[in-house]
Amino acid sequence: MTLTASQSDWLRVRSFLREHRHALAVDAAGDYPATRRVAGTPLLAAPEWQLAEPVPLHDIELEFIPRPPSAESGPALGEVMAPLLPERPDGSRYRCYSDALRDLAAPAVFENRPTYRLTEADLGKRRLAFTRGRYFDGVDTGEAAAHEYAAARLGAGDEPRRAGLRARIADPCDLGRRPVILAITTLTLRFEAATGRASFLMHWRDPAKVGHAGGMYQVIPVGIFQPSGEASWYEREDFSLWRCMLREFDEELRGTPEEYGAGPVDYGSWPFARHMAAALDRGQIRVWCLGLGVDPLTYATDLLTVAVIDSRVFDELFSQEPRGNAEGSVLAAREFAAHVIDDIVTSEPVQAAGAAVLRLAWRHREILAG
Repeated sequence: MTLTASQSDWLRVRSFLREHRHALAVDAAGDYPATRRVAGTPLLAAPEWQLAEPVPLHDIELEFIPRPPSAESGPALGEVMAPLLPERPDGSRYRCYSDALRDLAAPAVFENRPTYRLTEADLGKRRLAFTRGRYFDGVDTGEAAAHEYAAARLGAGDEPRRAGLRARIADPCDLGRRPVILAITTLTLRFEAATGRASFLMHWRDPAKVGHAGGMYQVIPVGIFQPSGEASWYEREDFSLWRCMLREFDEELRGTPEEYGAGPVDYGSWPFARHMAAALDRGQIRVWCLGLGVDPLTYATDLLTVAVIDSRVFDELFSQEPRGNAEGSVLAAREFAAHVIDDIVTSEPVQAAGAAVLRLAWRHREILAG
């Protein structure tokens, strides 16, 4: 494939973004008030997204509004997208960022699946509202905004800050300024009740396999809040934070291949889901929400959660051994301790949401331990 000069330049910026995501995110956080930063990390949050203490996940009420908001409800972004999209050999320009990414630098899994698009969030009122969305909605704004920031860094210019996509979106915490595709970031703690000690796993995201945050570390599991197939029954049955987390636990920690669209998931008869539900009912699993935040570089938006699992239940279901999976590598277990968390947050390229949930979990460790 012969590339145009425009495509080659796009790939140069994309490569720079992939290699320097963490440093760029840290720098991008500096463009926003320190009061917006969660627990001293780059993650940004509106006041109503922050919690004084953890809230049980089942206390969060979800509302689904099928009709998406009108295009007029947010800023027109098309006119500021064009400079971020390369030209093809026939002189035409890519229609959107996901088209360019799919054609020039697609990861192993890159599909425009349906999602639940976040439209309202007030954790003080324990409420999240959603409508229908698609995965590429987030790519076309968030990855494009990150590309714009990386291009400015390479060119040492400030035009994007004054007139580009990031300037048009302005406040990444304003859910009306862009399509917001929510991910659920879960810190999993293996808790030993007899000693009060806990450990956790980290995940390295392989840039060849994932479209977002490749080359970075993250807690595990993490997944987009989305139905498990296209049909309407998936949309109804999967509209649950807990059920989404169950599927991610099964895929990322148990290594079960994802069977997207293979049929409705019968959570009542699925042995793994039943085992987890029974442990939850017995208090051997405790699941908490710690807040909501947005990455300052990519605008990736994450619900911050913690699953505290008693060691006996954890060992029946999961492993602490390092291993590969469909999105990268699960690393060896680490002690849940202040010095370990400090080392990860300050010296490793960990995603902003992962850094924030680790900091918050340590801050609230006594509540989480129950």
